[in-house]
Amino acid sequence: MDHLHRKLRDHEAAMFQQGYLDDQFSQLQKLQDDTSPDFVIEVMTMFFDDSEKLLNNMSRALEQVPVNFKQIDAHAHQQKGSSASVGAARVKNVCGTFRNFCEAQNLEGCVRCLQQLQQEYSLLKNNLKYLFKLQQEIKTAGRSIHTRG
Repeated sequence: MDHLHRKLRDHEAAMFQQGYLDDQFSQLQKLQDDTSPDFVIEVMTMFFDDSEKLLNNMSRALEQVPVNFKQIDAHAHQQKGSSASVGAARVKNVCGTFRNFCEAQNLEGCVRCLQQLQQEYSLLKNNLKYLFKLQQEIKTAGRSIHTRG
């Protein structure tokens, strides 16, 4: 049991140190309690669903001729807002840069930013999935260890 807790703590600490998550994620965790034990997973799942749609929309919009930079900027703005609300710091930061390229109508910069955004999003999602998996293992172990008769 202890090694699982340590793994979880280390992984979570690394995600904060490497800038994947910021204090907003900690705030979400504080909202999770016995009445809503899966609150963070539910919020992050919605974030993942929204992000996939936005990334696809941005990707499609960048292929249009002529490119509608205002539309892409609106998607980047939305992604930045939802990233900020869940504490996805690195994703949020790339969105900021992305918006600058949209404003400058720099197609090459936008394409590079989208690739970076997809990469950061993917890293975040994989790291969080691992975090949730560890939490689930601890819960499962906890249930089988602490049986009440």
